[in-house]
Amino acid sequence: MLGAAVSYRLDKWGKESLEYRYYISLAELNENRFARAVRGHWRIGNSLHWVLDVLINEDASLICRGEAAEILCCMRHIALNILHTEKTRKASIWRRRKLSSMNSTYLEQILAVGFSSLVEKWVCVFSP
Repeated sequence: MLGAAVSYRLDKWGKESLEYRYYISLAELNENRFARAVRGHWRIGNSLHWVLDVLINEDASLICRGEAAEILCCMRHIALNILHTEKTRKASIWRRRKLSSMNSTYLEQILAVGFSSLVEKWVCVFSP
């Protein structure tokens, strides 16, 4: 099945624009299922980007030399995953990040929990 999604935008200055995105699917989709699939596809990327931008301010990064931007992107993902694994405090990810920057003991605790869960996952994957 071939499908096209058309997006209409009107910015705050009154400029109108249309954007066409084309999709190929092996599934036979009616209009409603196609619309849900397109929205679902963009929701995954947008939610991850939103988290990285709001919590880590990724969009403000001006690093663009060589592969540094990709390396830092990977480091941000690792940091976010480690912050998600630490559950001893009932605090948001943003708060855990802030607390870890002010308290080295808490930072060590977060890193210990994060790396131990990483090692557990690796052992499960690579053990015979």
